Amino acid sequence: MKSLRIILLSIFMFGYQLASAQATGGISGKVSLFDGQPYASASVTLLETIKTTLTDEQGRYSFQTLNPGNYTVRIQILGTAQKDISVQVLAGQTAMADYQLTKENVLALQEVTIPGNVNKFSRKESVYVARLPLKNLENPQVYSSIPKELFQEQMATDLGSIAKNVPGAGIPMIANQGRVTFRSRGFDTEPNARNGVAGAAFASIDPANIERVEVIKGPSTTLFGTSIASSYGGLYNRVTKKPYNGFGGELSYFAGSWDFNRIAVDVNTPVNADKTALFRLNAATSFEKTFQDQGFTNSLSIAPSFSYQITDKLSLLLDVEFGQAKGTSVVRFNPYISPTVASEKSIKELGFPYNKTFIGNDLPYQTQMMNIFAQANYKMSADWTSQTIISRARSSINGYITALRGTAETKISPQIITGSTAFIATNIQQNFIGDFKIANLRNRLVVGLDYYNNSNDFDRVTVNFPAVDFTNTPVSYRVSRFKVDSLTSKGALRRESNGDNTYSAYFSDVINITERLLAMVSLRMNHFENKGVYNITTGETSGGLTAAGKQNGPYKQTSLSQKFGMVYEVSKDHVSLFGNYMGGFFNKSGVTASGAAVKPEQANQLEFGVKGDVFDHKLVGTISYYDIKVKDVLRNDPDNLDNYQIQDGTQLSRGVEVELTANPFAGFNMVAGYAYNDSKLTKSSPSTNGLRPGLSGPPHSFNFWMSYRVPQGELKGLGIGFGGNAGSSAYHTNTTTTKIIIPAYTMLDASIFYDQPKYRVGFKVDNLTSEKAWSVRLTPQAPARFIGNVTLKF
Repeated sequence: MKSLRIILLSIFMFGYQLASAQATGGISGKVSLFDGQPYASASVTLLETIKTTLTDEQGRYSFQTLNPGNYTVRIQILGTAQKDISVQVLAGQTAMADYQLTKENVLALQEVTIPGNVNKFSRKESVYVARLPLKNLENPQVYSSIPKELFQEQMATDLGSIAKNVPGAGIPMIANQGRVTFRSRGFDTEPNARNGVAGAAFASIDPANIERVEVIKGPSTTLFGTSIASSYGGLYNRVTKKPYNGFGGELSYFAGSWDFNRIAVDVNTPVNADKTALFRLNAATSFEKTFQDQGFTNSLSIAPSFSYQITDKLSLLLDVEFGQAKGTSVVRFNPYISPTVASEKSIKELGFPYNKTFIGNDLPYQTQMMNIFAQANYKMSADWTSQTIISRARSSINGYITALRGTAETKISPQIITGSTAFIATNIQQNFIGDFKIANLRNRLVVGLDYYNNSNDFDRVTVNFPAVDFTNTPVSYRVSRFKVDSLTSKGALRRESNGDNTYSAYFSDVINITERLLAMVSLRMNHFENKGVYNITTGETSGGLTAAGKQNGPYKQTSLSQKFGMVYEVSKDHVSLFGNYMGGFFNKSGVTASGAAVKPEQANQLEFGVKGDVFDHKLVGTISYYDIKVKDVLRNDPDNLDNYQIQDGTQLSRGVEVELTANPFAGFNMVAGYAYNDSKLTKSSPSTNGLRPGLSGPPHSFNFWMSYRVPQGELKGLGIGFGGNAGSSAYHTNTTTTKIIIPAYTMLDASIFYDQPKYRVGFKVDNLTSEKAWSVRLTPQAPARFIGNVTLKF
């Protein structure tokens, strides 16, 4: 009887559910871009039930078990006008409610991925470059975008390898803590922006959570300030991976030369039933020895991210980066410069050993990085959106940092810095973004307030070792921890802290004068407050002057920077002509011999060129010419050489950049770039006046990567890739008496891979010919490196 009751109850429940299903209905639909491609993560709300969901990667959504009647589906995408669709639900039926965006609303203020583009290396659309939903052809500024499709195919596992695809980036300069610096238009540029705001990291940055790298060219202070280490050449912005509506991920393993081992994981999942709360985790761990006689790196990166569509108008994104590493410093060689004897030699002619470090593996550094990023988007109205961002970045360095100082033509003195350093940066932004019309002219406007706080602590001792001949060094010679620790008490002690605050207000307006003619007007006011240098040992904040006339005490500076641009689309959505005039600045400390405080250093850029996106996105490119003039550069006062500086130095940087991505036929994709840079110190000390600055990189550089993947048939997914980088000779040191030349180089790479829906395997060789090459800091580059990869997709 008990079994019978259970059977009857089951039949009753099934019948009830069947009757309920027949008595109710549902609503389904798809949200797509103007070209028909699906739009993921759009907010869809059913007003009568206050139910909200997000579209999946196919742009689809659904609401089920709805009572028959009339409903309103509201589709909200931040940065675009909301769309209300009236729908009638009938019992036992599913009503359809699709929505397709217009051309004017291709971008939103949250992360947008445009899938299906056959030119997979071209992902130019960005909401960060202009801080507005602005298409590449509408933007009067030049920028490069390196998507994950490109650097994943290249099996790039570090930022230096990714940046090889940027015209003019050159060989990356690796600092002692794994930090990486690139060249841009003749100036140092670091990847210290993350999702458009400060994300400074004085340590190595693992690319496990990077969706793409955006390289914004030219002085960019007007929209981004100086807090995120933008240079006059531009800035590098790391766009991180965002959660999406669906379950999926990858597990990857890499192995290669010099005991290289790496495991990376990417897992994404919805958190709640409505799929409005999403979670994604990216993590990686790596170990590698160097090709030299000593040296290693061991790292761990964990990067969770969480997004929540709280209401149809309010969304939240939380993004965290945690990384730690232990390793030895790369070779940093500073050759001897004779004050009296003129010389001109290549680094090859100096005879410095290519495979030797002189430093033992028992002198490692340890770094830890924690970056927290939170963003709230609130749709205030159909035309206005509020964007609130809080970013906090912390980096710490402990252990040993090394350098090799030249004391004679063939002698070096190893220099060891031991101790701890900590950097903390806090950035708070409030932006209001509008898209509206005035006198029938479309305006896209961002108005923002920005607060940035920087705090640094140093507790370090510097130890200098006796000189040794690097051309005839004893085999047993090695700087060890025992030797360093025994000399630490005799070293130079630095125990201090410093910090600064920056308060900024800015706006940028893009006006459609006609459908094809656009104008950009931007302005930033920046107030900088330096807190001075606090000596922890003495308990005093230093003031007055250093030996070079610089001021260590607190000071304040206020600056203005501008950005003006024009775009004319010769062929709507295909070809545009552009030009810009924009400025940048850096705060400088010190006083002149007259007692007057120095002012911020300034730079202005004039740039023009052409952008194209033709043949159904199969050919995308930019050709530009730029002219950067730097003024108010500090230099030693020739009449007061030991005590003061004067602020009349100038520098020019001019050049041409070309970047192309192409998909000429099915399965074949390529990216190529060329950069020419002519930099010159036009008013400086007599020893450098009129010369190209040292460390400014090669005047000519070229990069390319091409790949072919079988598009169909039994071998579908099988592919090969080939590319490389080349640079003309450059200078480490360039004065009227001493020139240390970095030779020209050509480094070629090749790969083969097999990519399937559930897995991917690949093999690559970097630097096929084992070309000997050096960074601007004279760090030798690795010879041929072999790497294999297996990735499982789920």
